[in-house]
Amino acid sequence: MRRVLAILLCISATASLAQQAPPGATTCSGCHGAGSTLSLDGLTAAEIETAMAAFRDGSRPATLMGRLAAGFTPDEIAAIAAWIATERSVE
Repeated sequence: MRRVLAILLCISATASLAQQAPPGATTCSGCHGAGSTLSLDGLTAAEIETAMAAFRDGSRPATLMGRLAAGFTPDEIAAIAAWIATERSVE
């Protein structure tokens, strides 16, 4: 019984964390994780959102980010930027 309870608590905690991050936000850490040369540490949500919007509309040159950003709506970009800025200020 204790084992089942422990498993349920782990699943619940993982689901809770996943619900906090908007879709697409957690994949950013693959390239932009703490300590990387492409780190987003110290950027505000507005700075991230501005950069993503520029990647999305093609006004900021990129090899990969333009294609990735084009897959998100402006509202999704705002949610991702806010989440990343909040996560980076906690780490």
